Amino acid sequence: METDCTRLPAGTRLLHIGPHKTGTTSIQGALFAAKDQLPAYGVEFPAHTRHPMEAALAACARPAMMGDTVPTDRHWTKLLEQVGATGKRTSVVSSEFFADAEDDATIARMVEQLGGDRVHILVTLRPLAKIMPSQWQQYVQNGLRLGYEDWLKHMLKKAPYEKPTPSFWRRHRHDRLVERWARVVGPERITVVVVDDRDRDGLMRTFESLLGLPDNLLQPVPDAANRSLTLAETEMLRNLNKEFRGNGLPDELYSKLIRNGAVMHMKNACSPTPQDVKISTPRWAVEAAAGTAAEMIDRIAQMGVRVLGDPALLSAVPKPSGQASEQVSEEPRIAPEVAAQALYGALAAAAAAPVRHTTPAKARTVHQTSSVELVKVLGHRCLKKLRRH
Repeated sequence: METDCTRLPAGTRLLHIGPHKTGTTSIQGALFAAKDQLPAYGVEFPAHTRHPMEAALAACARPAMMGDTVPTDRHWTKLLEQVGATGKRTSVVSSEFFADAEDDATIARMVEQLGGDRVHILVTLRPLAKIMPSQWQQYVQNGLRLGYEDWLKHMLKKAPYEKPTPSFWRRHRHDRLVERWARVVGPERITVVVVDDRDRDGLMRTFESLLGLPDNLLQPVPDAANRSLTLAETEMLRNLNKEFRGNGLPDELYSKLIRNGAVMHMKNACSPTPQDVKISTPRWAVEAAAGTAAEMIDRIAQMGVRVLGDPALLSAVPKPSGQASEQVSEEPRIAPEVAAQALYGALAAAAAAPVRHTTPAKARTVHQTSSVELVKVLGHRCLKKLRRH
């Protein structure tokens, strides 16, 4: 473990590869907000958006989120042009989806295109036990129908631990992630940062030190759309996913009305209260995750990469809290206001623009059609009548 956060050489192209749920959204928002101030210190944030997700997905040849537009090589090429325009100045690119690169050839191609020897890889890590509930609810936002404890059993107890979400261990078997990138760039060009959740701004200060920025230049940017869902919100969405899949509706409809309509509006309009039941990881899963984390720490320590922070945090088993029991005693209930905001978000998304889906839905009777779709159809008909009047 090192505590010396030495500034990277001028002209470095810093590639932050996440993985997911390790403070990526927070640092991306802070860098983008300071975009116009960075050049005064010889640093550029070349992406034109907070998170160049489509470019990273295209570069790694990974699919888009359920129902979203498929990324193309043009997304990646555009980002490369933006990076190239920074010339000899230091630049930083951040996307957790770079962690989805599966093989050495893909990684080697991306590194070469981004600048070859100038590229330095930054990996941010948090304890698996804290990542798992956040990652599960994120999978539910992309259509997953499996309950939390069943999903944990698949990830921790059922070899080969790849179903139903094969991306989880590709991202979060952190020793293998670091090893994949070290084989290409060498361990001397990789920095691993252990995120300490007790120090809310610690990751900001680490980026400032690595990039040679003044203290406190990077500041958190409030982002309600990135908040995690409560247990009740996630369960509501998971049950909706069952209805959605059971009725064979097109993926484009899910992207438009559910993820970017109902869920997005609900996140922005409703803030969780202390009374909301959080997603609680059972003790057996916390201990299993801590054991896996300990194995990963040992392997990373042997690779020769620079590690900033305390690796022991990654395998620490937290003390049980009031909700960290084997069974949650309180039944999660969705508040009427939250349900109303979610429904409004779906209706507003439907009214904003028609959904053009590539896969036609099967013909069904009214009795075979889910209530969600019936509300959508009714909404469209009402809008048509209003427009005629």
